[in-house]
Parts: sequence; structure tokens; C-alpha cells
Amino acid sequence: MSRTVFCHKLGREAEGFDFAPWPGPLGQRIYAEISKEGWQRWLNHQTMLINEYRLNPLDPKARKMLTEEMQKFLFGGDVKQPEGYRPPDQQD
Repeated sequence: MSRTVFCHKLGREAEGFDFAPWPGPLGQRIYAEISKEGWQRWLNHQTMLINEYRLNPLDPKARKMLTEEMQKFLFGGDVKQPEGYRPPDQQD
């Protein structure tokens, strides 16, 4: 039987994690408040950020920026979008 959580990102009940996907207290918060679907949305957004900004995930500055963006994306805040970005449903 899978575990469900009220996902802060999705605003509804959804399947939760079997274990924390991130280390430390932030990982525990994600485990308690974010669903697998919400996390997958973050991973897709993170991939876009890495590609568009040409980030090296091993660089400490890039990791710090991605961690800050992850918190904003999952728990609310002004999410970073590349300059000129338009969601796929708003493209010509």
C-alpha cells in the first residue's frame, strides 16, 4: 500500500515517497509535504534550469542556486525562469 501526502505543490492528496529524496531537514520536509508527482515536476524544471543556464551541478554555486530554486518551486516563491521563457501552452 502506497503512502499518500497532501502535496504542497499540487494542492491535493497524492502518492508520497517511500524515503526522503533529499538529505537533512529539507529532505524530511519534502518527504512530509511533497508527492512523487510534485517532485517529478521539480526535476523537469531543474533540468530546464541546468540546460538554459548551462549549470554544472557539481559546482557549489550552481548547487546552492538549484537548492534555493527547489525550495521556491516546491513551497512557493518567485520561481526563476530563463529570459524570454514562455510555457509550452503559450508558444506560437
